[in-house]
Amino acid sequence: MESIRRQASKLREQVAKQQQIVLRQLGHFSHEAVMVDEAELQCHQQLQNLYNSTRAAKHFQRNIVRGIEAFVSLSSKQMEIARKLAQDCRKYGDENQSTSSPLARASLQFGTSHISIEEERETLLGILRDQVSEPLRAQITGAPLEDARHLTHRYDKSWQGVETQAAEVLRRQLKSTDSSISVEGSMRLQHAEARLTELKSIMMALGKEATAAMLSVEGQQQQLTFQKLLTMVDAERTYHQKALAILEKLNVEMILEKPPKEVSLPSERMQGDVHDQHVHENMKSTGSGNHGLIVQNEKFFNAKVAPNGWSEGECNSKLGWFPSAYVERQEKAPASKMFQGS
Repeated sequence: MESIRRQASKLREQVAKQQQIVLRQLGHFSHEAVMVDEAELQCHQQLQNLYNSTRAAKHFQRNIVRGIEAFVSLSSKQMEIARKLAQDCRKYGDENQSTSSPLARASLQFGTSHISIEEERETLLGILRDQVSEPLRAQITGAPLEDARHLTHRYDKSWQGVETQAAEVLRRQLKSTDSSISVEGSMRLQHAEARLTELKSIMMALGKEATAAMLSVEGQQQQLTFQKLLTMVDAERTYHQKALAILEKLNVEMILEKPPKEVSLPSERMQGDVHDQHVHENMKSTGSGNHGLIVQNEKFFNAKVAPNGWSEGECNSKLGWFPSAYVERQEKAPASKMFQGS
């Protein structure tokens, strides 16, 4: 339908230009009094461009709304599955806490963390639905867009009326070349020309009103759509940041629950001066918390331990295990704190 409308508009413009050419060839006729002038043609073309622009923006907004609806629907189903898994993990952890099993504690931590993640996802979906989809839907079906489009349709009808009347004036002007034209025919020509002037005045007034309305709607569409895309990005970024923080914390907690016997210490000896290297492997450690002692190539150093992996260590004459897959050498340990590792 829109394709037919555009073709008809182009055809009318071609006819108007051809009529102007004919009038110029006749010489003694004022073609400005018959056909639309350059300003009217520019107004007509601008309205066509605005109509196409606002229609494209409307379709884009509708696609965003449909995409969000599909995303929310699919995510809601995924949330049901994820929450069921999290609840099963928490149930197992709760029921087996008395056994002091690392698996029971890890299951409880896993379930609790993933319930928190799903709560964050629910917040994301709420923002997409309430702060993005609904405002766009309201603009798509809102009065400003419909009113502007209605004014444009009225302008198009007025344009067609001017074209019809211009053809009538042209026909009567051609007849007026006959020397035998009657007084009645002359009066009819004058009446047709007056009517054309009136219709052109109405058309231009409608054109200005429709153009102003379309420009306002186009600006609102551009501003709102951009703002809602930015809202989507910010909401997704916040969700992923919070989910990552929860998973990072869960990862640390589960590593700390990992049985020491499952960890094998590296046996390969590093060569060279340890003063010029970061100590990441081939080490024994002692201490608690984030700091301890490490030994490498028979040299001992204070160490800052990251919670990933395990090392055997000694603190206050007590042997134990602590995470040490990543160790950053800090300073040489005092001789009083050294120990001989096996």
